[in-house]
Amino acid sequence: CNCLNALKRSVNSGDVNRRSSGGWEAEGDKIDRAEQSLFNKLIRHSLVRNRNQVEVLQRDPNSPLFSVKTFEELRLKQELLNGVYNMGFNRPSRIQENALPMMLAQPPQNLIAQSQSGTGKTAAFSLAMLSHVNPANKWTQCLCLAPTYELALQIGQVIEQMGKFDPEVKLAYAIRGNRPVRGVVLEEQIVVGTPGTLMDWCIKFKVIDPKKISVFVLDEADVMIATQGHQDQSIRIQRQLPKDCQMLLFSATFEDSVWRFAERIVPEPNIIKLRREEETLDTIKQFFVVCSQKEDKFNALCSLYACLTIAQAMIFCHTRKMASWLASKLNEEGHQVALLSGELTVEQRAAVIERFKEGKEKVLVTTNVCSRGIDVEQVSIVVNFDLPMDLDGNADNETYLHRIGRTGRFGKRGFAVNMVDSEYSMDLLRQIEMHFDRKITKLDTDNLEEMEKLLMV
Repeated sequence: CNCLNALKRSVNSGDVNRRSSGGWEAEGDKIDRAEQSLFNKLIRHSLVRNRNQVEVLQRDPNSPLFSVKTFEELRLKQELLNGVYNMGFNRPSRIQENALPMMLAQPPQNLIAQSQSGTGKTAAFSLAMLSHVNPANKWTQCLCLAPTYELALQIGQVIEQMGKFDPEVKLAYAIRGNRPVRGVVLEEQIVVGTPGTLMDWCIKFKVIDPKKISVFVLDEADVMIATQGHQDQSIRIQRQLPKDCQMLLFSATFEDSVWRFAERIVPEPNIIKLRREEETLDTIKQFFVVCSQKEDKFNALCSLYACLTIAQAMIFCHTRKMASWLASKLNEEGHQVALLSGELTVEQRAAVIERFKEGKEKVLVTTNVCSRGIDVEQVSIVVNFDLPMDLDGNADNETYLHRIGRTGRFGKRGFAVNMVDSEYSMDLLRQIEMHFDRKITKLDTDNLEEMEKLLMV
């Protein structure tokens, strides 16, 4: 009992050492929300194929619900339509179908929208800002807030691409290193930046008149509230804006903290939520293998390779040390292995993913930095070398779903294999089974004939 309480105190206090499925080891990579968002943006070259249904909650339930299937239906200026098509958008994504009519409506409508990276939401609010701008007015009319320098640059690039055929519309970046001339009013109609710098531009340097802002976009709200000071700075900026300013807030998640923040920023909003995708694991066959130590796990992994025709594999470890050891062992066996963990820069991680997507490496060994949002059609097996757990030492069911969801994509059959090396990790597996109400089949990797039968059913 004392040992269990000590474990919980250690986990909850954020000690450097935490218990993994293999005993006491160095803590695994923490997911930095801003880095994860930037990482996803860097590896996205096309819209994700999202099966989620969109749920629309209108401010006025009696108002007709409009959606569009083509960009022509939005009656955009030809310059903007050219920009949209030049970026490779052939038709609106699922969230754009419902969000764009609201964002372009007259009179303006406020919007809170949930949208994961890759669904086209940056293009959607960029299009809204570009549509509302009056190029004849040489002052700032649209503000867009992002939580980090890098994310602001990413958004700005989309705005620049989309508006390239309308040269009268100008963009400025309110980011570190850009210092305006005090009291000289900006002529750029759109400004994208981070909260602290943008607040200085409005209040300290007075280069932007907040009362002339017609559109205010707050992107990555869940990242914003996780960043020290950004929440208060965003609210201070919002309070300077006119009451009829259109407020557009986007977030990948809708946790309670995000809702509370959104309610302070966006009055009387329309709401677009992605209905939670059915946690269907029908295309993924799940197994577990009982092992006693990491060498047994490695041998089981080699047996799997002997039985399965594996296009590409993703293997998740709890710690960087374990991931490095495993990648080295697989390299010794002649496998083409990529290693991805948190000590790499975001750009380096994106480059590793590009190589994996191109098939230059067949195996990706990673920590949690790669559990979400990566679509590689050729991944046929996911291995949880260590089972995922949360800060309280319980099974992290959401991360488990994201991890094994890297296989079985686009309707293809996939395999997920979980390595169990202790009573503790077996308990995690049972928690996962209970959460998803699904039995995970035991696999005996020493019995090749039985294993082949189970894998081929």
